[in-house]
Amino acid sequence: SKGGRPEDEQLFTALVVEAFRFHGVLLALGNRLCAGTGLTSARWQVLGAIALTGPLTVAQIARTMGLTRQSVQRLVDDLEAAGIVQRTAHPESRRARLVALTDAGAAVYAQVEKRERPWASRAAARVPKADLATTLRVLRGIRGHVETELRGGKRRGLTLRPRDPSWH
Repeated sequence: SKGGRPEDEQLFTALVVEAFRFHGVLLALGNRLCAGTGLTSARWQVLGAIALTGPLTVAQIARTMGLTRQSVQRLVDDLEAAGIVQRTAHPESRRARLVALTDAGAAVYAQVEKRERPWASRAAARVPKADLATTLRVLRGIRGHVETELRGGKRRGLTLRPRDPSWH
């Protein structure tokens, strides 16, 4: 074992480092896909949460996408100023507001998704379907354990169920 660390610990650390690297590459790709649309990877991520589930609060977007409320609030402010999202009354809360796509937001989201599809198709064709399914299952499991640990062992009360079955 390297530096006295057990092999499983070394593998997990290597996985974390690779996840950080993958995240960076995905952000760069997302920025390329969004070029000329007024979106960035971060803005696209927020729009994706709404597009896949319907209107959400800032807190729900943050939880869904693994972002901070503060960063989502700033992004939503920018998106609202650009006419891409709008805040609407929440039927169950006087304080919370729902963030929804405007027609312009739905159009720009569809434009980026149309650009993303060929890339996703090429990327998926390079990896056996069973490997993709296993990787997705393992990453979701690890994320769930880490989220539970971050909450001090408590399970989150709200689980969003996006309309898109690939989300689950």
